[in-house]
Amino acid sequence: MSATFLFLLPFTIFSIFAAAQPGTSNISLGSSLYPNNSQWLSNSGQFAFGFYREGNDLAIGIWFEKIQPQTIIWTANRDVKLPSSEDVKLHLSGEGISVILQDKQGLSPLISNITESVAWASMLDSGNFVLYNSNAKIIWQSFDAPTDTILSGQRLLAGRNLVSSISATNHATGRFQLSMQHDGNLVLYPVNPISTTGQYAYWITGTYTAGDKVSLNLDHNGQLYLLNSTGFYIQNITNQTQLSDNHVYRLTIDSDGILRLYSHSLTQNDSWSIEYSSSSSKCDPLGLCGLNAYCVPIEEDPPCLCLPGFVFMDQGQKDLGCRRNFSMVDCANKNETRYSITDLDGLEWEDNPYSVLTLNETACKEDCLRDCACEGAVYKDNTCRKQRFPLGYGRTDETASTLVKIGIESSGTKTVSKGRNKQLQTDIIISSVAMLTFALIILAITGVVIYRYRVLGYKKIHSANGWFFEDVTLRSYTYVELEKATKGFTDEVGKGAFGTVYKGISNGRRE
Repeated sequence: MSATFLFLLPFTIFSIFAAAQPGTSNISLGSSLYPNNSQWLSNSGQFAFGFYREGNDLAIGIWFEKIQPQTIIWTANRDVKLPSSEDVKLHLSGEGISVILQDKQGLSPLISNITESVAWASMLDSGNFVLYNSNAKIIWQSFDAPTDTILSGQRLLAGRNLVSSISATNHATGRFQLSMQHDGNLVLYPVNPISTTGQYAYWITGTYTAGDKVSLNLDHNGQLYLLNSTGFYIQNITNQTQLSDNHVYRLTIDSDGILRLYSHSLTQNDSWSIEYSSSSSKCDPLGLCGLNAYCVPIEEDPPCLCLPGFVFMDQGQKDLGCRRNFSMVDCANKNETRYSITDLDGLEWEDNPYSVLTLNETACKEDCLRDCACEGAVYKDNTCRKQRFPLGYGRTDETASTLVKIGIESSGTKTVSKGRNKQLQTDIIISSVAMLTFALIILAITGVVIYRYRVLGYKKIHSANGWFFEDVTLRSYTYVELEKATKGFTDEVGKGAFGTVYKGISNGRRE
């Protein structure tokens, strides 16, 4: 065993040494990468393969090593979260490349569709990462499994897609795709599978009669065009003269759904320049703003607005769509809330009505107001298409009008809901009880104060006559006591609620 170890040691050292050298692109079996900025470089050092950071998360991919800021062009298993720990490595074996924890626990293979044994790998100067068998035959390459980008010399074959990333800093699957269809048409769609039909295409080359096996190609001089399987030129997409050879190019479907061709000088430390764009309007991609929202040509990014009566799901991410800011009252409680209709002219949505009527626009509004199931309608060509929310794929259409039902108070100035009315009633009851309780407490305190004040007054009066009582309860007096107190009935004592004390008796009569 020792002899075997000594025999393999030079090869192991050579493998590690070779993998770390910028001038060496071949990667030997047993080579590993770690998240500490190690990578496998192409011969020129232009491209790198390895771990990269997305915020606090780890990802594995390919990027332009000499261009800053870092530009990712391919991501492995883009929707699989990797362990964020540093205790992880990439390992090349005969089965391919695997992600392995330091405790030797294997995770899912990085590349899962390999049917032959791997002999070595290579990071090429084209930006293509390749796995070879022992006969030097390519058994897998990143150029055949693109994510959101193709490079010069790379083709997008029939039946394959480019899918946008969520954002420039999150390369998980986004919401838009470029599809090289089997009919020869190159099309941009929302990524939702049900949307890959003609009515949802927001950009096409119109080459749907070209037949199968058409491919999208990007040359080293920046030309973007379609070829069929025999090499017959079908369409030049960029419609430009030959660009400079002293640049690198990439075609990317960006997170906003627009296809752009970028160039970057190899001799200058500049930024990426846009050489071609599939659209001049950022509102062309369907579904850019999410559900219940629509795009408008404003400077904000994303340029999204909510339907009337709706607010953004997340104010910080306005492309996530909108939610209603009031609740619809059910049909049994029609008197609790009334509604109005707000018009949005020139706006169309996904065609998904629950009822279609032939009416003029005024009648369409009135019908929707009477129908408690109707949350809105799209009016177009004397047709009223009643809708339930959510609405998707909002887009401009000068012949259409969107009618949105919103709840209002009787004053017509504020949206309300059944739930809010109940809350308002509860608040009123609670406030009334609190005010009544407070009033009773004040009344009680006032009574006590008045009572004590009067007692004090009685005490002062009686103490002045030598009578100081601890309370004011009634008591009886003898004739002698009264005679003494009134000085023989010559002084007036007073008149009260319990009778009259007379001044005196004179000549046998009362005074």
